[in-house]
Amino acid sequence: MDRNLLHPRSWNVRARSAAAAALVVTICLVLAGGALLLVLYRTLEHSARDAADARARQIVEQLRTTAPGGLDSSLFATDGQVGTIQVIDSAGTVVATSPGADRLPVTFEPVPPGESRYLGNIDLGDEPDYWIVERGAQSPQGPATVVVGADREPIEGILGTVALLMAIGGPVVVAMVAVASYRLVGAALLPVERIRARVAAISTDRLDERVPVPDTQDEIARLAETMNSMLGRLESGHRAQQRFVSDASHELRSPLATITAALELAHTRPELVDTSLVDESLLPEARRMNHLLADLLLLARADENGLTHTSVDVDIDDLMYAESARVRDMSPELVVRTAIAPVRVVGDPQQLARVVRNLVDNARRHARREIRLNCRTSSDGAVLEVADDGPGIAVPDRQRIFERFVRLDTPRTRDSGGAGLGLAIVAEIVATHGGTIDVTDSGTGGARFVITLPADGTRQSSPDFSR
Repeated sequence: MDRNLLHPRSWNVRARSAAAAALVVTICLVLAGGALLLVLYRTLEHSARDAADARARQIVEQLRTTAPGGLDSSLFATDGQVGTIQVIDSAGTVVATSPGADRLPVTFEPVPPGESRYLGNIDLGDEPDYWIVERGAQSPQGPATVVVGADREPIEGILGTVALLMAIGGPVVVAMVAVASYRLVGAALLPVERIRARVAAISTDRLDERVPVPDTQDEIARLAETMNSMLGRLESGHRAQQRFVSDASHELRSPLATITAALELAHTRPELVDTSLVDESLLPEARRMNHLLADLLLLARADENGLTHTSVDVDIDDLMYAESARVRDMSPELVVRTAIAPVRVVGDPQQLARVVRNLVDNARRHARREIRLNCRTSSDGAVLEVADDGPGIAVPDRQRIFERFVRLDTPRTRDSGGAGLGLAIVAEIVATHGGTIDVTDSGTGGARFVITLPADGTRQSSPDFSR
């Protein structure tokens, strides 16, 4: 026999629950039975003592006027409580006794008239044991002591019978509790088993399936709802992963095809490879692929462990000024309006610079004539704003644009922009720094991106408005 089967850890939940219920009921029955027997014993003892004391009082009353030999014989009758009665004179001689009682004194401790004494349990050897009550009396023949013994044997017989019944009925009750617990726990776990079986049958190509939710409003129903919520997240994550892989493959295919075609041409017609082919085809496509791979690696690190960053003071106003100068140099046809106040936050300067650059590049690609760069402080922290006068972003798309490889229709396409990772990177970096990002309409009809970051050591001054 495998000893591991005897260890509770190898049992299933139903068996452990039944065993625990049986153990608890056993302990409760033992404690309750012991308390019951103790209370019953004390109650019967006091009842017997009271009966013995009452009989002694009656005899004492009659002894006041009657000699011991003339006492009413009914006073010496024994029953289930009173077991023996003796009247002992001052010399220690038994002058009256109950039928069948020994003529020797049960005990001889004279008690003055009018007083009483409880001697407790008296062991008479082969004779039955008694609880002895003594009372002093004054008879016409002189002082006497009335001794009444309450019989313990009937009480012990009652206690033995009750203990036997409890010993027989206790295991039956424990067995019934164990069986009932086993069945009830099995019935309660049946929905859990259905959930387990359904989850075990769900594969990656069937993530749209859901587990059954019981009609009861209990923990199992909440478990099923939680499992369905988890399956929904897994399905969304799986689809996003598939879409991510598909989009990444699509984005890499174009530059790889261009580079492959140029290399094949160089292999077959080396005389056609010149500087213009390298500068106009190979290098731009290689840079595009390198930039895409760098973005993918950054997002992969964010998915795996979250972006880590240094914590130093970063002047956001310096980053905004640098980006405004870069836009003026690269796109002199655009009007760059700024309202930049000195703002300092604690964060990673390279990552925050990338946030500002990605937003500015996004605005520059879609602006018609003008972009706006603003930064200021507020009660919530540091606020950065980048706006353009382009076609704007529809309300249903304002959360979707922060997903990876998302490019909206209209001018926001691959020909006019990147691979659709810039805003996703912005959202990851902002979240890493404990900030928020929102998209609204700009005053000129385009899109307005607002970033709020926790500020530290912010300098207060008037904004510098320039063109």
